[in-house]
Amino acid sequence: MKNYKTLLFDIDNTLLDFTASEKVALHRLFEGQNFPLTPEVKTRYKTINQGLWTAFEEGKIDRDEVMNTRFSILFKEYGLEVDGISLEKTYHSYLKEGHQLINGALELIKDIQNQYDLYIVTNGDSETQYKRLHDSGLYPLFKDIFVSEDTGYQKPMKEYFDYVFERIPNLSVENTLIIGDSLSADIKGGQMAGIDTCWFNPEMIPNNTGILPTYEIQKLEEVYRVLNLEKAAIGR
Repeated sequence: MKNYKTLLFDIDNTLLDFTASEKVALHRLFEGQNFPLTPEVKTRYKTINQGLWTAFEEGKIDRDEVMNTRFSILFKEYGLEVDGISLEKTYHSYLKEGHQLINGALELIKDIQNQYDLYIVTNGDSETQYKRLHDSGLYPLFKDIFVSEDTGYQKPMKEYFDYVFERIPNLSVENTLIIGDSLSADIKGGQMAGIDTCWFNPEMIPNNTGILPTYEIQKLEEVYRVLNLEKAAIGR
């Protein structure tokens, strides 16, 4: 095992349960529109949303286009014209209230915060991500937070990681590890930046992408093993 010094953590579906937050926010949004969020509609939204985020990660569109068009595209398919920007603002007002922790996340970060330099690396909306980190209790445990909206780039772009690396004192890429749930953003991005990668895959989703992480874990407690730490021996 390597002796890592710097750990980069993704937020959504790595430390915070974005799926749970998204579910509540979508239901509240659709209730406000008096439009039923059926399984079919929800599946279609996820397809549209994922397609836009993939295009964003590939640098084909900017973040504003993702955020401001996904609901207008969806509702248009069902014959309704809506103000995508307005709906996005409402959705985010609901989303930023969600700060459910992934099982073991807070305990892990508290355990290792004094032994490693911990940083957040996340794509998303700055206001939303900062509020969720504050409300969950995670915020003060990290040395710095890098949100794509603030950097001008996004994972997996090398420019994003260059931006992050320039702002981490005495960083050594050989002793840096990124931990996240997205193969296309976290793992590919880490590989392009020349650092080791840890794929958090709680659902044991088959990897048919060709993007191979340094490590793969199903539970956050497995990070202790990756770091060659004995959980019981760690003092708080």
